[in-house]
Amino acid sequence: MANKPTQTLVTGGTGTLGRLIVRRLADDEDTEVRVLSRRAAPAQGDGAKWITGDLAADRGLDRALEGVDTVVHCAHVADSPVGEVSAGANVITAAARAGVSHFIYISIVGIDYVPLGYYKGKLAVEELIEESGLPSTILRATQFHELLDWLFGQAGRLPVVPVPAGFWFQPVAADEVAERLVGIARQEPAGRAVDMGGPEVRSIESLAESYEHIRGRGRPVKRIPFPGEIAGAFRSGASLAAGHADGRQTWEEYLSAAEEEPGE
Repeated sequence: MANKPTQTLVTGGTGTLGRLIVRRLADDEDTEVRVLSRRAAPAQGDGAKWITGDLAADRGLDRALEGVDTVVHCAHVADSPVGEVSAGANVITAAARAGVSHFIYISIVGIDYVPLGYYKGKLAVEELIEESGLPSTILRATQFHELLDWLFGQAGRLPVVPVPAGFWFQPVAADEVAERLVGIARQEPAGRAVDMGGPEVRSIESLAESYEHIRGRGRPVKRIPFPGEIAGAFRSGASLAAGHADGRQTWEEYLSAAEEEPGE
């Protein structure tokens, strides 16, 4: 008699990271994937069971979690630390009520030291998970290539690319983080997993220069002084995964691959 497939729920399954996790899990015949999203199901299926709900409003959670073994919590409320914590509390409470055997959360390297509001929200959710008693694994990763790509793109109409002077980053491929999370989902809960960083520690000036070179505009990069605790934390390397350069794809490889994708 065949073993019953593992039921895995991915929150935020339409986001940069979530959709990559869903795609990987859907390829595993031993896993049945559910996606909880505020959006309607896509016209072209991705192999997952789609459940419409809202974490912040605590809507649809019990239905989404019925019979679920593993939760991979990727949904986020980037513009509201309060919303991030509220949504996290709702899914944690519902997961405990449903008897989930492994709760996985993606977090960010350096949230203990970088006093951004969003980071404080992520840290609070980590604490809620630890206090809940749920069998869990928390993985902290450095910034995705996609985030830096978006940030540099915001300066698209300017004659220069302004960057905060002295900031350091260790960008990682979102798909590699998805690969790590899917691996974690197949293992026993581990509490805090080893942090995951990209293959290189780079100054933001260097990243911006490569962006301009590969994207073909060649604008000069202008360093802008940024005062304050947040800037000081990024200058000090607080957002780096020291000793954990686990990623494989470099920033230049990411940019080149993105340029070659159809429709880009």
